[in-house]
Amino acid sequence: MTERAALAGGRFLGSGDEGAARDAGDEGARAALDVLDLEGRMVIGGAPDSPLAEDSVLGRGGPLYELAVDSVQGASVVARGGNGAISILAAGAPDSLRPVPAIYMKKLAVGAVANGRVSLSDPVATTIRSVADAYGRNPGDITALVLDRDRHEDLIDELRRAGARIKLIADGDITAAMSAAIRGTNNHLLIGIGGAREAVIAAAALGCLGGDIQVQFWPRSRSDVRLIEEYGFVDTEAVLTGPDLVRGHTIVVATGISNGDLLQGVRYFEDGARTQSIVLCSRCNIVRFVDTTHNFTPSRRLAVRL
Repeated sequence: MTERAALAGGRFLGSGDEGAARDAGDEGARAALDVLDLEGRMVIGGAPDSPLAEDSVLGRGGPLYELAVDSVQGASVVARGGNGAISILAAGAPDSLRPVPAIYMKKLAVGAVANGRVSLSDPVATTIRSVADAYGRNPGDITALVLDRDRHEDLIDELRRAGARIKLIADGDITAAMSAAIRGTNNHLLIGIGGAREAVIAAAALGCLGGDIQVQFWPRSRSDVRLIEEYGFVDTEAVLTGPDLVRGHTIVVATGISNGDLLQGVRYFEDGARTQSIVLCSRCNIVRFVDTTHNFTPSRRLAVRL
């Protein structure tokens, strides 16, 4: 599903048309899900008029799964021709993925090395020192990923005073959370405010990678508070962890749309394309990187290169 969505959405790289990239990704994802032998209930998906509308049931029938899908995580990035856009899906058994309202959350995500060493309630300087100590490094060796938004001006100032390196990202904090949990990216934590629904998918991925995510709702109005309560959260100010958002085992798959720290984007060539994906499974305790060459003309044999 993620490959098909990436191949469709990737056609709009640099097009300036965010909606077209999103629509193409959603349609590609829906077409792929409709031929799978499963019954997938969309817990986190698109708008009511989207092919991936929440609460819709997709697939040809079979084992029941809950699905959380972002067919083009970073549609605005694709439209601008930027880096780090992906297509991603998380799947779990019934009652495994916690529905959340489409509002904002404060977030802190780290990999396995710093798991258990940080708290969303700590001052930023303490968090940076804790992550640095976990890696056996100085604060100046730690890279914090932050969404490039006006709301993060104070946070960025605190990170600078703490001595951390800062990498601003245009969009896609799911990718950033995963990147912080995989060694070799030289990214060490995600911090800041982003979408609540993205936090659920990130929690599923970090659960597979041994990482940690802590979140807290960031309501901007009384209607946001009421919405949080309607979704069954009694304490609207509580700090939530990964197990609060994702219960049991999950499978998470992501395919790169544009080049990023974690995955290469779609590379098109005559009558075909190449994609790179990551497959995570908490039950199997595996991480697979999948490099796929797609042949758009089945009757033609492609010259495959390493």
